[in-house]
Amino acid sequence: MATLTPAALYPVAAPFNTNPSYSGTFIPTLWSAKMNAKFYKATVFGEIANTNWEGEINNMGDKLIINNVPNLNILNYTSGTALTYQVPTPSTVELNVDKGKYFAFQVNDVLEYQAKPNLIDTFSADAGEQMKISIDSTVIFNTFSQTVAANRGATAGVNSGAYNLGTDTAPVTLSGSNILSVITSMSSVLDEQNIPESDRWLLIDPATRQWLMQSNLAQAQFMGDDTSIVRNGRIGKIDRFTVYVSNNLPRGAANFTYASGDGTEGNTSSAGTVRRRAIIAGHKSAIAWAAPMTKMDTVRNPNDFGDFIRGLNVYGYQVVKPDAMAVAVVA
Repeated sequence: MATLTPAALYPVAAPFNTNPSYSGTFIPTLWSAKMNAKFYKATVFGEIANTNWEGEINNMGDKLIINNVPNLNILNYTSGTALTYQVPTPSTVELNVDKGKYFAFQVNDVLEYQAKPNLIDTFSADAGEQMKISIDSTVIFNTFSQTVAANRGATAGVNSGAYNLGTDTAPVTLSGSNILSVITSMSSVLDEQNIPESDRWLLIDPATRQWLMQSNLAQAQFMGDDTSIVRNGRIGKIDRFTVYVSNNLPRGAANFTYASGDGTEGNTSSAGTVRRRAIIAGHKSAIAWAAPMTKMDTVRNPNDFGDFIRGLNVYGYQVVKPDAMAVAVVA
């Protein structure tokens, strides 16, 4: 009598004729219930922009005309003299919801069955974080240059011109001894524009934070908020600014154009160049933001056993008060 071998009892090829064919033995593969953690850049734009007009916009392609309150003339009064009446003419700013970002991926039923984590939820959460980072970097990069000329440069200050906030060719070299001076200079620049003290924000990069931690403000009590939980990059308050740390700030090297925070330009610099980066201060009224549509769908794959998952974020943004932002170029 012939002896049956394990291979004969448990065939792994013919006569099954699978495509692709199975190979190996039927020893189950164990899938870990834990996926490797993925770390994300801190996103801040939702904290620093205002959404005052978001409720008036419904779809991609919508355009909203925003009226700015005009400046009224203050005149001297003389008894018995006829009054001069001004006809207020507001200027307008357009907020266009003309941008969108999406993600789309497929999860096969077999893969979903084998995996211990819920892949659809895990991948969707990851895609949502990546979308926030992409939007954050795009918006910051496209708005920082719209600051009025009086709020940047070597002679910043609309009244005094007394504050050196650096230029592309001559950035301010930061150190632990001068970082506070740069920050208070940006605050003074906003003061000269009569910007309200509440709802001010400051965006700095990790290198600037390092200098900040070497200054006198390393003492928690000086930060004005030694008990709050660090979230969204917020590290406390300095001179009326709520401070956020972000990797999405523009950066570059001398003689190069700026790159967005997630770009490659500026990550390396050739011999003789000076690395430079922007730090930005402002008020929440400076930038209008609207994201009227955030949509997510799950559709069955008609050609396979699995799901198509897709997400869409429609948004628009506009600098509506360019005098409510200040930019320092540092190295």
